[in-house]
Amino acid sequence: MTLAKFELIEAEKANHRITAMCRWLQVSRSGYYEWRDRPASATAQRRDHLAALIKLIFTGSHETYGHRRIHAALARQGEECSAELVRALMRQQGLTPVQARVFRPATTEQGTFRGIPDLVRRDFTAERPGIKLVGDVTYIRTWEGFLYLATVIDCHSKAVLGWAMADRNRTELITDALRMAVSTGRIAAGAIFHADRGSNYTSHAFGRLCTTLQIRRSVGRTGVCYDNAMAESFFSALKTEWLNHYVFSSRAKAKQQVIRYIEGFYNRRRLHSALGYRPPQEVLNEHDSSQMAA
Repeated sequence: MTLAKFELIEAEKANHRITAMCRWLQVSRSGYYEWRDRPASATAQRRDHLAALIKLIFTGSHETYGHRRIHAALARQGEECSAELVRALMRQQGLTPVQARVFRPATTEQGTFRGIPDLVRRDFTAERPGIKLVGDVTYIRTWEGFLYLATVIDCHSKAVLGWAMADRNRTELITDALRMAVSTGRIAAGAIFHADRGSNYTSHAFGRLCTTLQIRRSVGRTGVCYDNAMAESFFSALKTEWLNHYVFSSRAKAKQQVIRYIEGFYNRRRLHSALGYRPPQEVLNEHDSSQMAA
């Protein structure tokens, strides 16, 4: 831990007095100067080692990780360093992550309210997997036309449990995604499924399926994107971190990249800030292990 503090002082010495930083971090000035004045080769080797790891993690994240996620990834590998050193080394290497943009798709026509309540009220947390879900639909541009994607996301683990793609935005698209989520065996009876007031989500057909599956429907207010912010946030990450790197000549090629992101990166590898910088699948596995131990 002391090493990380010294690295922080070194990274911030242009912005703050060394004496003050040593006092704030409760380390001695003599210790810092001793660390700093060690043979340059040892310090340089350490920085070179970290720089190589940082570049590897950055590339493996599809150039999406900022310094906080890379710092978390290094910690998971047992590498002790400060977040400020990571940021400095990223800056030296010119590693700039893609930035998410505010995204509000207009993918559905607003349906009839039908008295469906808002059971979530912008609280996208849950005590365990499978009791609170969110869903939405977005579109992906290809030379063949739009590819529509529907998702079902678990509020506890943030994992995409169900997804479906089609060339038209019909009710079957969202029912297929929900059926896939249910097929995982992780959805509890009486679970909440929250979406916007799109016509498909408020349709009689979707309502019948939810009743059959013992799932309670919930919808946000018309035109208020924050009422389904978690689903919107996932689509923003999908497009900014992955799909915007490509131009798709066909729907089939777009489908391949969506699957790569969801199953190959997002669920299993992407460190989620809301999960303490852990991937969703790890959170699901931890819950499964605790249930078996109980």
